[in-house]
This record gives sequence, C-alpha cells and structure tokens, in this order.
Amino acid sequence: MIAILETGGKQYEVSPGSLIRVEKLAAKKGEKVVLDKVLLIKKDGESFIGSPWLAGAKVVAEVTKQDRDRKIIVYKFKRRKSYHRKYGHRQPFTELEIKEIQFKKIPASKIKK
Repeated sequence: MIAILETGGKQYEVSPGSLIRVEKLAAKKGEKVVLDKVLLIKKDGESFIGSPWLAGAKVVAEVTKQDRDRKIIVYKFKRRKSYHRKYGHRQPFTELEIKEIQFKKIPASKIKK
C-alpha cells in the first residue's frame, strides 16, 4: 500500500516502514503522530484520489528524531557597492517512521461538503 500525504506544505510518498524527514512537528521522540491529510492511496492496483483529501484515510507514524539539518551558507553581494552579508541557517526537521496506513472507504453520500 502506498499513500501520498501532505504535511508542512510539502507532499510525501510513503509506505509502511519508510522513513521521511518533514518540517518540524510539535512531538517528542517516540510519540505516535497521526497524519490525516492524505491525497492519494494506491492499494492492490486500485487508486483512490481525494479532492483535496481522502475522507477516512490516515497515516500513523512514530517520531524517531528531532534535529536540525546541516548548515547552509547564505551570501548576499552587490558589486561595486561594498555590500556583502554572510550568514548560515539550519532548518529544523522531524524524522518519522511510517507504521501503518489506514483507509476506510466511505460512500460519497456520507461525505460532508
């Protein structure tokens, strides 16, 4: 089973057992996180597409690490103006291990719009 989910303004393709790095979430190491913004599920050769999200679908993950990414250097420069600025940035992230993908097909008549 494969799912495409959205978190932190980005989309990720996941399957059970996969590790992903997402934008920082407010959860501690070892906690379970439920991600319910699922855009697509592919199960047994059949695809289910949400508009925008699938009702009755969620991804359960466990936080394995809270850390910051490696440093990037930002350098601004304007020629002949004696202007230059240099600074670094480390983006915080949360590493998740996908435990399971849950999907319960809900009839279209039951979905609230």
